[in-house]
Amino acid sequence: MQNDSKIALVTGASRGLGAALAEQLALRGWHVVAVARTVGGLEDLDDRVKAQGLPGTGGLTLAPMDVTNEDAMRHLCRQIHDRWGGLGFWAHMAIHATALSPAPSVEMKDLDKAIATNLRAASFLITMVEPLLRGGQGTALFADDPFPGSRWSAAYGATKAGQMALVRAWAAETARLGPRVVIGTPAPMPTALRARFYPGEDRASLANPRDEAAKLLDLAFA
Repeated sequence: MQNDSKIALVTGASRGLGAALAEQLALRGWHVVAVARTVGGLEDLDDRVKAQGLPGTGGLTLAPMDVTNEDAMRHLCRQIHDRWGGLGFWAHMAIHATALSPAPSVEMKDLDKAIATNLRAASFLITMVEPLLRGGQGTALFADDPFPGSRWSAAYGATKAGQMALVRAWAAETARLGPRVVIGTPAPMPTALRARFYPGEDRASLANPRDEAAKLLDLAFA
Protein backbone atom coordinates (compact mmCIF):
# COMPACT_ATOMS: atom_id res chain seq x y z
CA MET A 1 0.00 0.00 0.00
CA GLN A 2 1.34 3.41 -1.00
CA ASN A 3 1.92 5.63 2.03
CA ASP A 4 0.23 8.98 2.54
CA SER A 5 3.37 11.03 1.81
CA LYS A 6 2.80 10.70 -1.95
CA ILE A 7 -1.00 10.84 -2.01
CA ALA A 8 -2.54 14.11 -3.19
CA LEU A 9 -6.13 15.35 -3.25
CA VAL A 10 -7.11 17.95 -5.83
CA THR A 11 -10.61 19.37 -5.53
CA GLY A 12 -11.76 21.13 -8.68
CA ALA A 13 -9.54 19.02 -10.92
CA SER A 14 -11.41 18.80 -14.20
CA ARG A 15 -10.22 21.99 -15.89
CA GLY A 16 -8.17 25.15 -15.56
CA LEU A 17 -5.60 25.43 -12.81
CA GLY A 18 -6.98 22.46 -10.87
CA ALA A 19 -6.53 20.13 -13.83
CA ALA A 20 -3.04 21.49 -14.45
CA LEU A 21 -2.09 20.91 -10.80
CA ALA A 22 -3.42 17.35 -10.87
CA GLU A 23 -1.48 16.64 -14.07
CA GLN A 24 1.74 18.14 -12.73
CA LEU A 25 1.45 16.21 -9.47
CA ALA A 26 0.95 12.93 -11.31
CA LEU A 27 3.94 13.64 -13.52
CA ARG A 28 5.98 14.27 -10.36
CA GLY A 29 5.15 10.80 -9.08
CA TRP A 30 2.15 11.51 -6.87
CA HIS A 31 -1.02 9.43 -6.84
CA VAL A 32 -3.76 12.01 -7.25
CA VAL A 33 -7.35 11.73 -6.08
CA ALA A 34 -8.99 14.09 -8.59
CA VAL A 35 -12.39 15.50 -7.60
CA ALA A 36 -14.74 17.42 -9.88
CA ARG A 37 -18.35 17.36 -11.05
CA THR A 38 -17.43 17.02 -14.73
CA VAL A 39 -16.79 13.38 -15.61
CA GLY A 40 -15.56 14.23 -19.11
CA GLY A 41 -13.02 16.69 -17.75
CA LEU A 42 -11.64 14.11 -15.33
CA GLU A 43 -11.40 11.52 -18.10
CA ASP A 44 -9.55 13.99 -20.31
CA LEU A 45 -7.13 14.63 -17.45
CA ASP A 46 -6.52 10.90 -17.08
CA ASP A 47 -5.95 10.55 -20.83
CA ARG A 48 -3.41 13.39 -20.86
CA VAL A 49 -1.40 11.88 -18.02
CA LYS A 50 -1.43 8.40 -19.54
CA ALA A 51 -0.56 9.70 -23.00
CA GLN A 52 2.72 11.13 -21.74
CA GLY A 53 3.79 7.69 -20.54
CA LEU A 54 6.72 9.04 -18.56
CA PRO A 55 8.60 6.78 -16.14
CA GLY A 56 7.82 7.51 -12.51
CA THR A 57 4.40 8.98 -13.27
CA GLY A 58 1.88 8.51 -10.50
CA GLY A 59 -1.68 7.33 -10.99
CA LEU A 60 -5.07 8.98 -10.78
CA THR A 61 -8.19 8.06 -8.86
CA LEU A 62 -11.10 9.87 -10.50
CA ALA A 63 -13.81 10.99 -8.08
CA PRO A 64 -16.70 12.62 -9.97
CA MET A 65 -18.63 14.40 -7.24
CA ASP A 66 -19.74 17.84 -6.13
CA VAL A 67 -17.70 19.43 -3.34
CA THR A 68 -20.92 20.91 -1.92
CA ASN A 69 -22.23 17.40 -1.23
CA GLU A 70 -21.00 17.04 2.33
CA ASP A 71 -21.98 13.38 2.67
CA ALA A 72 -19.98 12.54 -0.46
CA MET A 73 -16.96 14.54 0.74
CA ARG A 74 -17.10 12.94 4.17
CA HIS A 75 -17.23 9.48 2.59
CA LEU A 76 -14.33 10.28 0.24
CA CYS A 77 -12.13 11.45 3.12
CA ARG A 78 -12.96 8.28 5.02
CA GLN A 79 -11.99 6.20 1.98
CA ILE A 80 -8.68 8.07 1.71
CA HIS A 81 -7.99 7.37 5.37
CA ASP A 82 -8.88 3.68 5.08
CA ARG A 83 -6.88 3.13 1.89
CA TRP A 84 -3.79 5.27 2.43
CA GLY A 85 -3.89 6.47 6.01
CA GLY A 86 -3.82 10.14 5.04
CA LEU A 87 -2.60 12.71 2.54
CA GLY A 88 0.67 14.41 1.80
CA PHE A 89 -0.90 17.24 -0.19
CA TRP A 90 -4.24 18.90 -0.87
CA ALA A 91 -4.95 21.56 -3.52
CA HIS A 92 -8.38 23.18 -3.35
CA MET A 93 -9.29 24.79 -6.66
CA ALA A 94 -13.06 24.20 -6.80
CA ILE A 95 -14.82 27.50 -7.43
CA HIS A 96 -18.15 28.83 -8.66
CA ALA A 97 -18.23 31.88 -10.90
CA THR A 98 -21.59 33.59 -10.54
CA ALA A 99 -23.49 35.30 -13.31
CA LEU A 100 -22.31 38.83 -14.08
CA SER A 101 -24.42 41.27 -12.13
CA PRO A 102 -24.21 44.75 -10.61
CA ALA A 103 -24.00 44.56 -6.81
CA PRO A 104 -27.57 45.88 -6.25
CA SER A 105 -28.95 43.25 -8.63
CA VAL A 106 -27.31 40.08 -7.33
CA GLU A 107 -29.74 37.17 -7.44
CA MET A 108 -29.99 35.47 -4.06
CA LYS A 109 -29.88 32.04 -5.70
CA ASP A 110 -26.55 32.99 -7.31
CA LEU A 111 -25.23 34.27 -3.98
CA ASP A 112 -26.37 31.10 -2.22
CA LYS A 113 -24.58 28.95 -4.83
CA ALA A 114 -21.40 31.01 -4.48
CA ILE A 115 -21.53 30.74 -0.69
CA ALA A 116 -22.10 26.98 -0.90
CA THR A 117 -19.19 26.34 -3.27
CA ASN A 118 -16.66 29.06 -2.53
CA LEU A 119 -17.04 29.40 1.22
CA ARG A 120 -19.03 26.64 2.93
CA ALA A 121 -17.44 23.80 0.92
CA ALA A 122 -13.96 25.15 1.62
CA SER A 123 -14.71 25.36 5.33
CA PHE A 124 -16.21 21.87 5.45
CA LEU A 125 -13.30 20.38 3.52
CA ILE A 126 -10.75 22.00 5.82
CA THR A 127 -12.53 20.26 8.70
CA MET A 128 -12.47 16.91 6.89
CA VAL A 129 -9.00 17.12 5.33
CA GLU A 130 -6.96 18.60 8.16
CA PRO A 131 -6.77 15.29 10.11
CA LEU A 132 -5.58 13.53 6.94
CA LEU A 133 -2.82 16.11 6.45
CA ARG A 134 -1.74 16.07 10.09
CA GLY A 135 -1.09 12.36 9.84
CA GLY A 136 1.38 12.97 7.01
CA GLN A 137 2.61 16.40 8.10
CA GLY A 138 1.22 17.50 4.77
CA THR A 139 0.60 20.72 2.86
CA ALA A 140 -2.57 22.44 1.68
CA LEU A 141 -2.53 24.81 -1.30
CA PHE A 142 -5.05 27.51 -2.19
CA ALA A 143 -5.04 30.07 -4.99
CA ASP A 144 -5.78 33.71 -4.27
CA ASP A 145 -7.51 35.72 -6.95
CA PRO A 146 -6.35 39.17 -8.08
CA PHE A 147 -9.66 40.30 -9.54
CA PRO A 148 -12.47 40.03 -6.95
CA GLY A 149 -13.90 43.51 -6.60
CA SER A 150 -13.96 44.14 -10.33
CA ARG A 151 -17.26 45.24 -11.84
CA TRP A 152 -20.13 42.74 -11.95
CA SER A 153 -18.35 40.27 -9.65
CA ALA A 154 -19.91 41.13 -6.29
CA ALA A 155 -21.16 37.65 -5.32
CA TYR A 156 -18.06 35.88 -6.54
CA GLY A 157 -15.70 38.46 -5.08
CA ALA A 158 -17.38 38.48 -1.67
CA THR A 159 -17.33 34.71 -1.33
CA LYS A 160 -13.80 34.32 -2.67
CA ALA A 161 -12.58 36.98 -0.23
CA GLY A 162 -14.37 35.11 2.54
CA GLN A 163 -12.63 31.90 1.50
CA MET A 164 -9.25 33.59 1.65
CA ALA A 165 -10.00 35.03 5.11
CA LEU A 166 -10.83 31.51 6.27
CA VAL A 167 -7.66 30.06 4.76
CA ARG A 168 -5.42 32.80 6.18
CA ALA A 169 -6.84 32.15 9.64
CA TRP A 170 -6.16 28.43 9.22
CA ALA A 171 -2.61 29.16 8.04
CA ALA A 172 -1.94 31.32 11.12
CA GLU A 173 -3.39 28.68 13.45
CA THR A 174 -1.28 25.86 12.02
CA ALA A 175 1.97 27.79 11.51
CA ARG A 176 3.77 26.06 14.40
CA LEU A 177 2.36 22.54 14.41
CA GLY A 178 1.13 22.04 10.83
CA PRO A 179 -0.22 21.16 8.42
CA ARG A 180 1.48 23.77 6.24
CA VAL A 181 -1.03 26.03 4.50
CA VAL A 182 0.21 27.82 1.37
CA ILE A 183 -1.56 30.56 -0.57
CA GLY A 184 -0.30 31.35 -4.07
CA THR A 185 -1.43 34.00 -6.54
CA PRO A 186 -1.19 32.71 -10.10
CA ALA A 187 -0.84 35.03 -13.05
CA PRO A 188 -3.96 35.65 -15.15
CA MET A 189 -4.73 32.53 -17.21
CA PRO A 190 -7.14 31.76 -20.09
CA THR A 191 -9.55 29.83 -17.87
CA ALA A 192 -13.33 29.63 -18.06
CA LEU A 193 -13.48 31.50 -14.75
CA ARG A 194 -11.56 34.49 -16.08
CA ALA A 195 -13.49 34.47 -19.35
CA ARG A 196 -16.68 34.96 -17.34
CA PHE A 197 -15.43 38.30 -16.02
CA TYR A 198 -13.33 39.41 -19.00
CA PRO A 199 -15.28 38.44 -22.13
CA GLY A 200 -13.52 39.34 -25.36
CA GLU A 201 -10.13 39.67 -23.70
CA ASP A 202 -7.06 38.91 -25.81
CA ARG A 203 -6.11 35.55 -24.32
CA ALA A 204 -2.82 35.22 -26.22
CA SER A 205 -0.94 37.18 -23.57
CA LEU A 206 -2.30 35.16 -20.62
CA ALA A 207 -0.20 32.63 -18.74
CA ASN A 208 -0.32 28.90 -19.42
CA PRO A 209 -2.09 27.05 -16.56
CA ARG A 210 0.57 24.32 -16.67
CA ASP A 211 3.31 26.89 -16.08
CA GLU A 212 1.38 28.47 -13.22
CA ALA A 213 0.68 25.05 -11.71
CA ALA A 214 4.40 24.25 -11.74
CA LYS A 215 5.18 27.56 -10.01
CA LEU A 216 2.56 26.96 -7.33
CA LEU A 217 3.85 23.45 -6.66
CA ASP A 218 7.41 24.75 -6.39
CA LEU A 219 6.11 27.28 -3.84
CA ALA A 220 4.18 24.63 -1.93
CA PHE A 221 7.13 22.24 -1.74
CA ALA A 222 9.83 24.84 -1.09
